[in-house]
Amino acid sequence: MPRAFRIALWGLLLIVPATAVLLPLPYYAVGPGPAREIAPLIRFDGLQRFDSGGRFVMTTVRWYQLTPLTAVRVWLDDAWRSLPREELFPPGLDREQEEALSRAQMDQSQIHAVSIVLQELTGYPDEHGEGALVEVSFPPCPAYGVLFPGEIISAIDGERVDSLDEASRLLDAAGPQDPLTFDVVSGDARREVELAPTRCVEGERDPFFGVRLVEPFPIAIDIESADVGGPSGGLMFAIGLYDLLTPGDLTAGETIAGTGTLDLDGTVGSIGGIRDKVLGAEAAGASLFLVPRENLVELEGVDTGGMRVVPVASLDDAVAALLDAGGTDDGEAVPLAA
Repeated sequence: MPRAFRIALWGLLLIVPATAVLLPLPYYAVGPGPAREIAPLIRFDGLQRFDSGGRFVMTTVRWYQLTPLTAVRVWLDDAWRSLPREELFPPGLDREQEEALSRAQMDQSQIHAVSIVLQELTGYPDEHGEGALVEVSFPPCPAYGVLFPGEIISAIDGERVDSLDEASRLLDAAGPQDPLTFDVVSGDARREVELAPTRCVEGERDPFFGVRLVEPFPIAIDIESADVGGPSGGLMFAIGLYDLLTPGDLTAGETIAGTGTLDLDGTVGSIGGIRDKVLGAEAAGASLFLVPRENLVELEGVDTGGMRVVPVASLDDAVAALLDAGGTDDGEAVPLAA
């Protein structure tokens, strides 16, 4: 065998396995992820904490980009499936942008959860902190990728911002391409950014910064993401915080699992991967699984063992379902001066 041919053959034998291991495909593996207990993720100051005898857990979905080799593994495992990339992420995003979007969705879900619970139990939003809290920013407007959910705008163009109304007044006064300087607080970090409104909303001739703000919370509340992204933790963050702020025990000493997005009006929205999350809830030993009402049809024919599946359309529905299951709640408002 000619030497050149032997070298080419060995090169081919090396390239083919490497390709099978490393070549990324435009598909992702999706399957059940671990269940995350909610209470240890939530910290707050200024209010009494009431821990429960049971636990609330947030179900998750795991995903990773496939190669030819891992695609075979997924094909052989009934608990996993492959999906085209476009079913998971908007088009045009690279891996770093995908992860940034997932983190922003998680941060926004936490803001929604805290906002709804504080409205239910305290004087918020009438009683609020200083500044204006970034809830979300929208592409392709100027604020997107510059102002992030959870950050506080403390001043605009050197004028102190004490409330959402003051921030809105200053933003509304800006003309097209009129740059404003924003003093932004993110944890212990502070920075200045300059933004000018543009015509960035389809069908609208007015210029926009592309950011939606809410009143800052009157107490310091921190919710860890637990290395989980996306918006589907909103419902369980809210339930967990509600239970920690109120006497009684909504868990009734059991493990309660759940999933669902949560809008600022308390509406629970549908999520992806609901069958994967049922498996995660069963693995966590949950006795009851709270599921968005819109997802219930996807669970027809799914064996959930002895675990009850309860559809909910709002946070109030979820609390009512837990009370019906034996949980307790005194229903009293929480004084912010506690």
